[in-house]
Amino acid sequence: MGNSQPPPANPRFVSASRSFAQHELEDLKSLFKSLAAQSQSNGRYISPSIFQAYFGLSGALGERMFNLVTLKRNDHKLTFEDLVVAKATYEKGTKDEIEEFIYQLLDVNDDGVLGRSDLESVVIAMLEIIFSMKISERGSNSHQDIVDVFLNSATFSKNGEGSSNKSMSFEDFRSWCTLIPSARKFLGGLLTPPDPGRPGCQVPRLLCSENVHSSMLLLRKEYAWHIGGALSPHELEEWKLLYHSAMNGLSFNTFLGSISNDEGSTVLTIKDKEGHIYGGYASQPWERHGDFYGDMKSFLFQLYPKLAIYRPTGANSNLQWCAANFSSESIPNGIGFGGRVNHFGLFLSASFDKGHTFTNTTFGNPCLSKTSQIYPEVIECWGVIKRAQQERQDALKGTVLERFKEDRHMLNMVGLANSSE
Repeated sequence: MGNSQPPPANPRFVSASRSFAQHELEDLKSLFKSLAAQSQSNGRYISPSIFQAYFGLSGALGERMFNLVTLKRNDHKLTFEDLVVAKATYEKGTKDEIEEFIYQLLDVNDDGVLGRSDLESVVIAMLEIIFSMKISERGSNSHQDIVDVFLNSATFSKNGEGSSNKSMSFEDFRSWCTLIPSARKFLGGLLTPPDPGRPGCQVPRLLCSENVHSSMLLLRKEYAWHIGGALSPHELEEWKLLYHSAMNGLSFNTFLGSISNDEGSTVLTIKDKEGHIYGGYASQPWERHGDFYGDMKSFLFQLYPKLAIYRPTGANSNLQWCAANFSSESIPNGIGFGGRVNHFGLFLSASFDKGHTFTNTTFGNPCLSKTSQIYPEVIECWGVIKRAQQERQDALKGTVLERFKEDRHMLNMVGLANSSE
């Protein structure tokens, strides 16, 4: 009896523990104790309902995450060792380890096959969490169009055994994450509390005048979230509508005039007569040049009928184009992104009634529409409001106002304030 030994330590737990500093382990222990107490388990484990409530997960995605974290034991008991091992793999593992975990997470049916129905369940859960929308009822077509644009971006190339249906391979999954980085950010941050700082949950606030009805806008909040996946957090606070062709007319000069007071980045969105929606993020202001300019923060995107983001490949620096009032055919008037002169990744002519989109090495994008020649129906441009930029603008307004008050005071002193002479 005196020779009884404690059970051997779980080697996975021992290895996972080394991924954390001592204070991090203590924080995890405190979290576990709190959730286990709420689970009424005498401090021994966390129940599925408490786990899902704390991390803001529900439905198929929440059930699948709990199943993975508990190593598919199906005992409905999440131990402290489970929590440490899962967070070490999911948050502190290598890129391959993390993406393999997420890839398994998407297989909500747990049949070893990541099919379209699995991905649809995850997309629905993701949208419900981020946008607080209810779209999971079977037979409901509500919001199905936004679900479809996520699914249309996916490739299912893996042949199934004994089935004609193809599934998503690991490389297919990685390609999908590259096209939709917002989804990758979200799916990589599910073991953090659901607060505004959770990765992949920040949605830009879209600002426009009161006379603009939301039905007029191309840029839905879901599309803005998708575009924001390629941006830094300080660029995801507020986007302001600077130009809309239905209000301002299809005019290049009006477009340039509408955005001339904005010093920041912009999001250009186009819907053409084929019904396709796409555009580009311009990191630099739209200013008249006779050649390409810009930096590697710019990118092209697709919004409908599928979602995609195409970042610079580094093949060249032909990023932004803005030419006005040039008479040379070698300098086409209009705005564009990528490619080369007369063969842009995306281009709108100065007439604003036509343009083109071609495959190019600058962004590695395909033709963004049904055909390479495009005929815009609606054009929007949104200004990205950064906090520091807004503070500068507010300070400038304050400076001008104070200067006006000072000048007015001086005129009053000499009796000229109300003089017309």
